[in-house]
Amino acid sequence: MAIQIGWADIIFVMEKSHANRLCGRFPEAMDGKNVVALHIPDDYTYMQSELVDELRAKVSGHLGTYLN
Repeated sequence: MAIQIGWADIIFVMEKSHANRLCGRFPEAMDGKNVVALHIPDDYTYMQSELVDELRAKVSGHLGTYLN
C-alpha cells in the first residue's frame, strides 16, 4: 500500500477517519500528500451504483476531464 501512496498526487478518501487511518499506518508515505475527504458515509456495498454515482459527482470537481 505504501508504494501506491508514494506515486499518488491526490488521495481521495470517503471519510476523514480513512485519512487518519492512512496517516497512522503509513506516516512517511503520507507526508505532504494532498488528501481529499469526500464526506461519503462508508455505508455502501462494493460498486453499489449509488456509491459510484456519488463518487463520480464529488471527484469530478477535482479531476475534471480525467473521468471521461
